[in-house]
Amino acid sequence: MKKICLLGASGSIGKQTIDVMKKNRQDFDLISFSVGKRTRCISSLIKSFPNVKAICIKDKNKINYYQKKYPDISFVYGDEGLLKVIDQDVDMVVNALVGFVGLYPTIYSLKKNLIVALANKEALVVGGEIVNDLLNQGFGKLYPIDSEHSAIKKCLLVDDQNIEKIVLTASGGAFRKLSREELVNVTPEDALKHPTWKMGNKITIDCATMVNKSFEIIEAHYLFNYPYDKIGIKLHDESYVHSYVVYKDGTMRLDIGKPDMRNPIRLALYEFNTSFKTVTVNRLDQIVGYHFHDFDINRYPVVNFAKTVIENKGTYGAVFNAANEVAVNAFLNHQIPFLAIEEIIDCLMKKNKNINHPTYEQILEIDRKTRQNAAEMVKNWRK
Repeated sequence: MKKICLLGASGSIGKQTIDVMKKNRQDFDLISFSVGKRTRCISSLIKSFPNVKAICIKDKNKINYYQKKYPDISFVYGDEGLLKVIDQDVDMVVNALVGFVGLYPTIYSLKKNLIVALANKEALVVGGEIVNDLLNQGFGKLYPIDSEHSAIKKCLLVDDQNIEKIVLTASGGAFRKLSREELVNVTPEDALKHPTWKMGNKITIDCATMVNKSFEIIEAHYLFNYPYDKIGIKLHDESYVHSYVVYKDGTMRLDIGKPDMRNPIRLALYEFNTSFKTVTVNRLDQIVGYHFHDFDINRYPVVNFAKTVIENKGTYGAVFNAANEVAVNAFLNHQIPFLAIEEIIDCLMKKNKNINHPTYEQILEIDRKTRQNAAEMVKNWRK
């Protein structure tokens, strides 16, 4: 029985993790979790998993209410509360937090020699060097939950010899049929209409800008140790081929399945020690019924920032992420137009005075300054 701490239990990945755990009760038990502001799910989670010992919420003012209601459970709050739920007697931390807040819990979990099932992209985008240093020193284990990285890991577990390239598939987001000229007046409501996946608001916007795929390229670099020029993108309409590897003889190994996160979650929970299948083809057009298109960097120039982060490392990932988080939030609140997201990231990336091998504290400071600068740009946008 694996004892789980679930960070972000009330989000999309968190809810699907709960689904997987309920179907495999003999193997997993929920010991602690965080829910942020969405506290309504607490009672049903406690009912489903009676061994819960600690719960982290966002609002300090609600602690007393829940503590009185559930006296046998420890209620904590804020960023420090996230660490306290990790401190319970657990074997694995599922990090389904969204944004920069997910970085330190990942570092903290690895330092405690725990297994981390990672859905938080920012942990590797911002702190990939720190995370990999810990893993290389023998601290903890890390398994990806992202469908693309789960797919690549599956393919490499079957055959990791003579690899020419690893290729991440991309839906292209809500605006995949639009030219750049047509993006000028798109709205947040338009951007949230993802053609194939159901996800949270931020990641759906990141899919439309292709920031999400940029982050996944950076993640793939840290997870599989491939340089930027060995990581490709292929647009794929149906999102059934989750990613694939290309071998030097031209053959391809693919992971094919419905666009549903439960399978990648299941694989990560079982540390990939469970059954899975891959498919080999000589050409993509051998897969009947699916459509693929070449990726155009001129249509999605934001992907160039992935190259900057991978080749320069340091604090570029922190700047990329912080600028994007502020800009996406501003776009969702109708404060800036869609293409301004790219402009804000570009401006702040160019201003970055890179720090090589930054500490977490240095990353934290860069994150703070970048958010401040991005917020100022939003405030003064085209005034």
